[in-house]
Amino acid sequence: MTQEQTAAPVVRITDVAALAGVSIGTASKALNDTGQLREETRARVREAAQKLGFMMDARGRALSSGRSYTVGMITTDSFGRFSIPVMLGAEDVLSAGQIAVLMCDTRDDAVREQHYLRSLASRRVDGIIVTGRSSDPRPPVSAGMPVVYAYTPSTDPDDVSISLDDGRGAELLADHLLSTGRRRVAYVAGPLHHQAAVVRARAAADRLGDALVEAPLHGDWSERWGRQAVDLLLRRSPDLDGIACGSDQIARGVCDRLRELGKAVPTDIAVTGFDDWNVMALASRPPLTTVNLRLEELGRLAGQALLELISGGAPESRAIEPTLVIRESTIGS
Repeated sequence: MTQEQTAAPVVRITDVAALAGVSIGTASKALNDTGQLREETRARVREAAQKLGFMMDARGRALSSGRSYTVGMITTDSFGRFSIPVMLGAEDVLSAGQIAVLMCDTRDDAVREQHYLRSLASRRVDGIIVTGRSSDPRPPVSAGMPVVYAYTPSTDPDDVSISLDDGRGAELLADHLLSTGRRRVAYVAGPLHHQAAVVRARAAADRLGDALVEAPLHGDWSERWGRQAVDLLLRRSPDLDGIACGSDQIARGVCDRLRELGKAVPTDIAVTGFDDWNVMALASRPPLTTVNLRLEELGRLAGQALLELISGGAPESRAIEPTLVIRESTIGS
């Protein structure tokens, strides 16, 4: 018996239409989610297609709808720490409409970014999600199609940006430290040239009030800076009982240095991070109390906003609130 004789018969849209009891045109509209059809008609056609194992031809679908059913994602996050969760969230929404996501890493290169924008435009993608490794605002892209900014907002207030409320995250951590009875707290922040570092430091300082021993210290997003900051702080405030940090990397360095100096975390000094980056937060000794950025949820909201833009809607920008994650660095084991 030949391969042709054993191959399963090809299911065509005419077969779907016949089983559903509709015309071929109605079946096409139902499967492409176009036209003005009653929902029960669409459901009947989809049920028939599923029963027969009918697979839509992507090229035919694009021609009939005027869409490519693909979107681009442009990111500056080469390591994927932030962009991968955002993409997973966006795909949860977009895949329901059989939309594929094409990710392009610009590596912080403006020329490369323009290349990818032209490439995505030539592929006639339906829209673009712009993201990155920082919650600092960035200049808008010129794409000539629907664009949504996720995690990394646009500096143009007319653009649709789904961003993170950095200040609220810092407030949650400050409130938690105060609730555990800490009354001599320092704040170790990231670089002054990063807006997120400044926003987090300011919000935490305002919330800590008289419990803050001195103005926030700014340095690198690094464990090395965390270790250095501990030495500076303990020389000036040996009675510290809490250190809030602008990132999990900084906080892990703080914990390491406190342990080297014989200070128990959290018995002597409680420590908090920011980001809930498992590589840092869970590997820290002890594991870090921190805030989760809810990046997948942020991606889902960005995907929903992009679908709305593609459909001619007018979604609004919004900032989502991160969530507090309590671990042993503030409450003990």
